Amino acid sequence: MDFPDALLLRLRNATRVALLTGAGVSAESGVATFRDAPDALWASFRPEELATPDAFRHNPKLVWDWYAWRRGRVAGVEPNPGHFAIAELEQRIPNFLLITQNVDGLHQRAGSKSMVELHGNISRVKCFACARAAEQWDDTETPPRCAHCGGNLRPDVVWFGEILPTSIWNKAEAAVRNCEVLFSIGTSSRVWPAAGLATLRGNTAP
Repeated sequence: MDFPDALLLRLRNATRVALLTGAGVSAESGVATFRDAPDALWASFRPEELATPDAFRHNPKLVWDWYAWRRGRVAGVEPNPGHFAIAELEQRIPNFLLITQNVDGLHQRAGSKSMVELHGNISRVKCFACARAAEQWDDTETPPRCAHCGGNLRPDVVWFGEILPTSIWNKAEAAVRNCEVLFSIGTSSRVWPAAGLATLRGNTAP
């Protein structure tokens, strides 16, 4: 792909870069996008019906099992050249922040360090009741119980109807407002508030 000379010059001279990614970045690794139809086991469910606090309250076992299935699929794939290119770009820019909507952890596995995960990470688990992180859990119960309060454990992701963590959002917004170059890669720009980040700057490279 040929990039405009003006863009290349701006990137060479930039010291402050923000980069927003979505599910499309992981598609080459074999990670289905959130709205792709799952296999037959889950074909009768819409993802939006399984990714809400109310769904977890109503049927915590079903939601836990669905995320366990998704964790297993993510664990079986590897970062692709796009993930590695973004990690390499970080090494070349003095002030760089990767802002990802993805929950698959592939950016970290590719070497990205300066980043925020807007929607959490599917490999992490926390308590639905007290919000404490859980490093280990007992799989004899589904869902497992929190060792501190006995509440149900849930994936540490942001569900529909939940607010993004304030500190993470503020860091992402500040990086976009202060950057010289903003890239938006692999995202449909339909999920808010993440979709609004690109509107904070006029110089966006798709």
